[in-house]
Amino acid sequence: MKIKIIALGKIKEKFLQSGIEKFLKRLTPYAQVCVVEVPPLEIKDENLTDKILNQEGEKILSYIKPSDFVITMEIKGKEFSSEEFAQKIEGLTNSGTAEIVFVIGSSCGIGRNVSDRANLKMSMSRMTFLHEFARLILIEQIYRAFKIIKGETYHK
Repeated sequence: MKIKIIALGKIKEKFLQSGIEKFLKRLTPYAQVCVVEVPPLEIKDENLTDKILNQEGEKILSYIKPSDFVITMEIKGKEFSSEEFAQKIEGLTNSGTAEIVFVIGSSCGIGRNVSDRANLKMSMSRMTFLHEFARLILIEQIYRAFKIIKGETYHK
């Protein structure tokens, strides 16, 4: 299984970088995972937020193939338990999906153009997280999903 995580911005905090690297390394037996960092555009005028998000969206969409299964991280998306998330990943794997693409937007969200491309809109929680934390949490949950799928210890 190939997994791509497209995220706006770089991870600045060393402790987050370390956690992300740790879980990416742990994922190597289960999936090929790559992270694509897209530089965010500065929003100087809040009236232009939607326009800027759609411009960022064009950059994001350039990394997505028509055959990719796209999961956007959105506040109003569907919430999953870890077990349900694992079932979703397993179902996509078994159905022949070649690549799953996760998209994490900036603190302002993602453009409508990216949201419209999503096959699934997912929320991590009703709580709000910094997008840098969201990346670590997502990668850890992907790792947890593969451990659940394989019936290996770690989950509980």
